[in-house]
Amino acid sequence: MSGQRSRGRSSDHQRRIRTRNNNSNRRARADLSFSVNHLERLLREGHYAHHFSSSAPVFLAAIIQYMTATILELAGNEAQRRGSSRITPELLDMAIHNNALLSGYFRSTTISQVAPGWQ
Repeated sequence: MSGQRSRGRSSDHQRRIRTRNNNSNRRARADLSFSVNHLERLLREGHYAHHFSSSAPVFLAAIIQYMTATILELAGNEAQRRGSSRITPELLDMAIHNNALLSGYFRSTTISQVAPGWQ
């Protein structure tokens, strides 16, 4: 049997499958909409730290999902107050700047190129 491959799968192959299954389920297990794998890749490629825990990208995805839901909810409320059925960049900008906590986080961020009338 020299030169022939064994019929069993290699341990390296099984480890890759196990890792792939664990990684693909992290988003589903945490009940998140944002990709945990994508955020982990961005953290690794960004060289933000030499090492980080396996829960760091899950936590980051949860934070991004929460912030997105909050901003969209505030912008949707603003759209309803104006009688509009669409969320525009101006409404996003207004919703963020009308909220004390969010305005601190996004102080130097330009969302809309149109100058809002509330300034």
